[in-house]
Amino acid sequence: MSYRIGHGYDIHRLSPGRRLVLGGVHIPFDKGLEGHSDADCLTHAIADAILGAAGLPDIGHYFPDDDPATEGIDSRKILERAAREAAGKGFRIENIDTVVIAEEPMLGPHIPAMQQRLATTLGIDTDAVGIKATTNEKLGEIGRGEAIAASAVCLLAGPEPASR
Repeated sequence: MSYRIGHGYDIHRLSPGRRLVLGGVHIPFDKGLEGHSDADCLTHAIADAILGAAGLPDIGHYFPDDDPATEGIDSRKILERAAREAAGKGFRIENIDTVVIAEEPMLGPHIPAMQQRLATTLGIDTDAVGIKATTNEKLGEIGRGEAIAASAVCLLAGPEPASR
């Protein structure tokens, strides 16, 4: 068995009139994230971490932001595709660990629901999905409440690599 680690990062601008979705969960707030899809930066970061660990292209390759067919797509579909692509190469998700960086809203009360939703989407145990929330200490666009970002790492287990 071999192990591979991947890292993903995503950031989206906050905008009035949009729903805020993080980890597949709607979070009541007066602004949401801008983007071609539902702009769930947490789910996007996880998808890129999975794809990176499997040595595959990023989510833009599979879901280009100029494709009308994917406009407004639920990001869990992106995550499902990333997991399916990794599985197609013989990889199994061992665990995901993430950080969401946002000044507001307070995310702590929503973390258990996000863990459950992501675990269900990926077909893994809830305790294999770590989510932490932090602020940017009022620095930069995140600190001014203009954006939310997320970072994720993923550990995949898979077949032994071919000999060199």
